[in-house]
Amino acid sequence: MPRQTIGLLAASIWFSAFALSAPLLGANLRLEPVCKDLANPLFLTNDGKTERLYVLEQPGRVRLFESGQLRPEAILDITDRVKFGGECGLLGLALHPDFASNGRLFVNYTTKLPEGTHTIVSEFKVDLATMKADPKAEKLLLRFQQPWDNHNGGNLMFGPDRMLYISTGDGGSGGDPKNNSQQLGNPLGKLLRIDVNHGSPYAVPTDNPFVSHKEVVPEIWAYGLRNPWRFSFDRKTGACYVGDVGQNKFEEVDIVEKGKNYGWSAREAFQPFKPERGSGEMVDPIKAYGRDQGVSVTGGYVYRGKNLPNFEGMYIYGDYATGRIWGLRQEQGKLTFDEELIDTDLNISSFGEDVAGEIYICNHRGEILKIVPP
Repeated sequence: MPRQTIGLLAASIWFSAFALSAPLLGANLRLEPVCKDLANPLFLTNDGKTERLYVLEQPGRVRLFESGQLRPEAILDITDRVKFGGECGLLGLALHPDFASNGRLFVNYTTKLPEGTHTIVSEFKVDLATMKADPKAEKLLLRFQQPWDNHNGGNLMFGPDRMLYISTGDGGSGGDPKNNSQQLGNPLGKLLRIDVNHGSPYAVPTDNPFVSHKEVVPEIWAYGLRNPWRFSFDRKTGACYVGDVGQNKFEEVDIVEKGKNYGWSAREAFQPFKPERGSGEMVDPIKAYGRDQGVSVTGGYVYRGKNLPNFEGMYIYGDYATGRIWGLRQEQGKLTFDEELIDTDLNISSFGEDVAGEIYICNHRGEILKIVPP
């Protein structure tokens, strides 16, 4: 057989196997309801030690799910200060890496002040005996104004370096009219990084990329983001995956690194948007999809659990509006798998992990589901 024919046959076999892998993988998972009767759940996380799940409700509560039951009383209730509605509310929750011993809990929410809507990042202390936090004992970390009520970002997460990372949107409206994302003099359209283990109320890490630049917000870790609604760190590699909600044409997934520019609003995904707004090197997303597949990406997690071995190392993410869930794998900078896993009717507001690395889904309509074997 000629070498060219052998090569074409091998390529055909490889392509067929790759194309078949999506339905085979999709057939090897299902979504199991875990908890219901929640008020607009937006996120869940674990404490690093126990099987407890900590669930964020958008109106302003943090709930505890343990031993198959949702605790009636909230761990924290700050509905009295949270501006709730649309893209506003209690948007982010992070537990300190030593939460099981120190009870430190961090939140990101919107509030209404006389001068307008503001983002607040603050800390509370949970009494580990009662699993209650005093809502009056709030330690303010960050506060900045939102020009409009949409595109608030809002995710909080501790990285493998034990620093607290905070995602912020471009300030809202449409098309980033103030070009906030490309400007380093404000915190909007960025991934921020702070050290809550030192300083008062925190310290700016000395290795942040712009810490020594004048007229630059020193907390900035990366920029050029539009509305980085959900991000996460790969437990094994430490890579930071961000689902960045798009404008008119594309949703995107980025791997965000120190000091890099991810293009918005000079670009939307791979294409120019308002190219005069940005200069220098801009980092391409690892994945972008168009309006035929979804309209609001919800970033997920790289699977590192035990129950679904075929999904090891796969980044699982979805779309809020269409309910589709996809998986992708990246090796040496190239996608080796990129397919839809399952089509649902959920409003996927977030994904989450338990202590074992198993992945859950928050349905904004009031329930939590777990990705499990069939």
